[in-house]
Amino acid sequence: MQDNTEIFNPIDKDKITETPHLLPYAHSVGGAVIKPIDKGRTKGLAVAAMHEQSNMQLDQIRKQVELLMSQAKAIHDRVEISEQIYLADINFKPIIGKIYHLYERKNGQRVLSMIAPNEWGRSRPLDFIATVKLLADHTWEILQKSNDCQRNNS
Repeated sequence: MQDNTEIFNPIDKDKITETPHLLPYAHSVGGAVIKPIDKGRTKGLAVAAMHEQSNMQLDQIRKQVELLMSQAKAIHDRVEISEQIYLADINFKPIIGKIYHLYERKNGQRVLSMIAPNEWGRSRPLDFIATVKLLADHTWEILQKSNDCQRNNS
């Protein structure tokens, strides 16, 4: 007793689908609201975030480069003063870790001394250049420079 009568559907076939979950909009009144996205705004926000992140990373690299440059300058200054000291007149054997003072005589000859600038008294026959400390690698750490020496090296 099969009846070959076709069932009549009052809904237009162009307005229904077999796969409602694939529709780009809600398929029932209770469905979630789907709004199209503003692609230009989304891209603009993404580009702005990318620039902010990139600038932050570039600032970190810039600070690291500045630190490396200051360390390189300190090493260069140590080598420069070390060369001056080893060309100077030294009448004793310097000991690693001890503090010494570099002076220049009136004739231009440099001399390394154990006597600090404030220990000379009223008459100091030498011009003070720097107070230095001998390091283990036999370079000299500059502890203090004279104002004249700082102006000449700038």
